Amino acid sequence: MHSKWQLLPTEAINPATLGIDKLSPAGIIDLMVDEDRKIVAAVTREKERIALGVELISQAMRKGGRLIFVGAGASGRLGVLEAAEIPPTFGTDPSLVLAVMAGGEKAFLRAREGAEDNYEAGARALARLRPTSKDVVVGVSASGMTPFVRGGLGRARTAGARIIFVTCYPGTELQTFVDLTIAPAVGPEVIAGFTRLKAGTATKMVLNMLTTGSMVRIGKTYGNLMVDVKTGSEKQKDRARRIVTMVSGMDYTAADRLLKRAQWNVKVAIVMQKTGQPYRQALSKLRRADGFVREAIGEDIEPRLRELLAAPQAAR
Repeated sequence: MHSKWQLLPTEAINPATLGIDKLSPAGIIDLMVDEDRKIVAAVTREKERIALGVELISQAMRKGGRLIFVGAGASGRLGVLEAAEIPPTFGTDPSLVLAVMAGGEKAFLRAREGAEDNYEAGARALARLRPTSKDVVVGVSASGMTPFVRGGLGRARTAGARIIFVTCYPGTELQTFVDLTIAPAVGPEVIAGFTRLKAGTATKMVLNMLTTGSMVRIGKTYGNLMVDVKTGSEKQKDRARRIVTMVSGMDYTAADRLLKRAQWNVKVAIVMQKTGQPYRQALSKLRRADGFVREAIGEDIEPRLRELLAAPQAAR
């Protein structure tokens, strides 16, 4: 008789790490680095599906939809991390990217064993967010079997939401239930069953690509600059000033004055500087361009950034 987990690739014994407990610290690290090299290859094999996920999410956001992560344990924490980091990085409303994890907020810091086994709790947790057909729900489960995640995805399907499933088990039966499966096959873990390692790293890479790619596609960057950054801290204000100086060529003090006139909106400040328009007109122009700075000012940023990269460090 076999357990249902026994045949999962994430639970398998890794033949390359059988004697890890006999190695020196340096030997352990060498072994882990060798295993981690397999992660990029596994994620690369999924790049077409990841790109489809980016398009699915960005299209939903343009139509007023949200991105919702549902997960448990380490996988759930990765979803929560994305939901926490996107608003300050890209200036989004906190309601745009959300996450639920088994055991609730307390489980983020302290594991609540057994919470992941509750299918109904997953359905209830997602129901509290009132998913609609406009939303995209991303289930995250290294094993592909977590009941809490399945419950959440079942509720998402009932609501008509689009569903992406991120797992490290390519053979998951959920492939027939969701719109898109992204399944980097990283192989057995360094420590059998410890999915916070290769599976966790691969999952983080995939989620990074899904969220960052979506933010780029909805106009949150100009080139590779975070022009929609929030400016609630001094560090963020400094970044805003530096972005404006890079794009405009004006000095740091002038950038500060411009940002104050632009109500600390980096995008509007750039449009004001490039078009000579006052705040309200620049804001209106940006809105007509759906928030894309490049379209609003009709100017590429790449030549300016290459010029800065070629300049001596002291001149930047």
